[in-house]
Amino acid sequence: MSSLSINGTVPRIAVAAATGRVGSALISNLRDDAVDIVALTRNPEAGPVTAGISWAGVDFDEPSSLSDALRGADRLFLAHGTSAQQVEHEIALIDAAAAAGVPHIVKLSVMGPASRLHPFDWHMEIEAHLARHDIGYTILRPSSFVDILARAAGPVAEGSWGGAAGDGRVNLIDTRDVADAARIALLDTAHTASQRAYHLTGPATISMPEVADELSRLLGKSVTYQHRTPDEQRAVLTGSGASDLVADVLLGIDRLFRESVLAETTATFEGLTGKAPRSVGAWLSENITAFRQP
Repeated sequence: MSSLSINGTVPRIAVAAATGRVGSALISNLRDDAVDIVALTRNPEAGPVTAGISWAGVDFDEPSSLSDALRGADRLFLAHGTSAQQVEHEIALIDAAAAAGVPHIVKLSVMGPASRLHPFDWHMEIEAHLARHDIGYTILRPSSFVDILARAAGPVAEGSWGGAAGDGRVNLIDTRDVADAARIALLDTAHTASQRAYHLTGPATISMPEVADELSRLLGKSVTYQHRTPDEQRAVLTGSGASDLVADVLLGIDRLFRESVLAETTATFEGLTGKAPRSVGAWLSENITAFRQP
């Protein structure tokens, strides 16, 4: 793919959810590229002072702040943390980008079938709205992030890890790989007006009991994934302080894992970047300290 250059000038890339897992990794990836980065955040004062990066405050109750932040942008990376306002906020950013003349949006979505489960249904609604605009876009549909296993760190250390995923298989992807794919899409000049979608996965499927086996090997002690019914898992989640929304999302993810809905393996990431995606085992090795008992 071509390096991004707009009429011979340094291009401007706006990154929404700049402090999120994918957004922050994306900004780090783009630092060595000849681009200006504007990081969109609700709290711009908290952004680090870094050459080539400016921080723009966005307030979804003030539409003009979205227009101001996107003025002069050549690309928008669109992401949002999972919340009840996700659809409203992402649609507002899409509309603001279209009004500002941004020629291409790279939207972080999710892989999976049509579903009533959150946030899958939210992404479907946002994608449908994006498709109504006469604008170029790239939709990144990754499988579930391997980072979701970070929620298991405390329970693993305490010997209480479990869930309702059963023996189902899932292909987990590293958020850094999603950021790598986003960088490629943002720097591409060959398909500015095109409307495309990429399904991104890790290298292989895994089950939660197999994750437990890998943790056992890395920790040098026996780790077991405790099988629970959805009702039992809901009680555990709400008992630990999770809101009903968070419990619904996590139980929905467990259901998709249990039914092996996200067991697809694609070669898309390697085709885009020329390198193999990171494995679950590699992520666990890098983060194993969090799973050790304090």
